[in-house]
Amino acid sequence: MYIQYVGFNVATSSRIYNFAVIDTKETREFTVKVQSTAFRPAALKLQDGPAICFARLEQELQGETQEARAEAHLSIVEQDIQEYLERHHPRQPLAKKTPSYH
Repeated sequence: MYIQYVGFNVATSSRIYNFAVIDTKETREFTVKVQSTAFRPAALKLQDGPAICFARLEQELQGETQEARAEAHLSIVEQDIQEYLERHHPRQPLAKKTPSYH
């Protein structure tokens, strides 16, 4: 199985990322939607969009069975964003201030 990022569309309040999943038997199309409000200084950067959507689609595909196939239209939720940020942009520990002696 091969997941190919195809591009994205900008909607009124979201970005919709498009993927093609190519398998030996078939090619399927998927979309993953991210609300525009997720892209803010303390959260996702625009360049994180394709990567977080790819990871979400990959997770969905790994969990699919013959009886329960992955849905073609997925959405990124707050939990996805938090997990992505923890993995890719871990918070740096605050540096301890040492007293300065003059």
